[in-house]
Amino acid sequence: MNLAKIARRRYTVGNTPLEFLPNLTKHLGGPRIHIKRDDLLGLSSGGNKTRKLEFLMADALAKGADTIITTGAVQSNHCRLTLSAAVKEGLKCRLLIEERVEGSYSETASGNNLLFRLLGAESITPVPGGTDLMAVMQQMAQEVVAEGGTPYVVPGGGSNALGALGYVACAEEILSQSFEAGLDIDHVVCASGSGGTHAGLVAGFHGNQSGIPITGISVRADKGPQEAKILDLARHTSQLAGAELEIPADRVVVRDDFVGPGYSLPTREMTDAIQLFARTEGILLDPVYTGKTAAGLVGLIQEGAFAKDSDVLFVHTGGSPALYAYPNETLG
Repeated sequence: MNLAKIARRRYTVGNTPLEFLPNLTKHLGGPRIHIKRDDLLGLSSGGNKTRKLEFLMADALAKGADTIITTGAVQSNHCRLTLSAAVKEGLKCRLLIEERVEGSYSETASGNNLLFRLLGAESITPVPGGTDLMAVMQQMAQEVVAEGGTPYVVPGGGSNALGALGYVACAEEILSQSFEAGLDIDHVVCASGSGGTHAGLVAGFHGNQSGIPITGISVRADKGPQEAKILDLARHTSQLAGAELEIPADRVVVRDDFVGPGYSLPTREMTDAIQLFARTEGILLDPVYTGKTAAGLVGLIQEGAFAKDSDVLFVHTGGSPALYAYPNETLG
């Protein structure tokens, strides 16, 4: 793999921390739990989409874009960070918001919705759940062209092969940090949503022959379709990165039993996990992605999925601004 051949912007100074969580480890009785703090990435309030946007925005600039178009759910971290990257690059940005839960969108909501307005989105267009989002974004792009502009469409979550390179880079960063720390990581747990983070990590660890297994905690989709999506994206990402090793299907593992009643809908386990991380380590999670992923981590530990003396890495993909839009769900 040689990512140096691919154009990239940099929005974060240095590496994000890889930390041991002693209080959480003690509370849960092992294994040793570590965290990759991608909530501390650059751009407005950080989060995993920043890594993907380094590659996507470089491509947009190379193609002469002046307007970025992207989509996400209500309280979308991806929309917040894409808008932030556009601001930093001096570009306009139009957002398409999918109301996956009927009645959940409010233009005056707090959290990420407040930041959409503060960061100066050129337009915010809500549509019902199930809308053909790519078709609408293509229509939005045509409108930009008709106005004399040059659009660039970023897929939801930034999760195409180019965006997922951000998490190939993250996998390499983790391997370098663990080597320097003398840490032998036995397992990685991450969120599995639009797929770029999960697929990029799979491609990065496999392409570097690390042998580290990854479990993705689904926040929306069923296990079968999600695993198929992640495998396909991981293989395309690996090819783009120049890897020669084919990724076998068994490298992709998804757990879908922590989704609860649906995307962004609260579960007791999610609320408990958010409070647990906050009250043992002072780390803020969000109710849509990292809260459910942390609930998955705790659930796996409780069912004995990891040896007590093993080292497990939780990838914190950010999202804490959404906390302020879900006070009841996070305080219980």
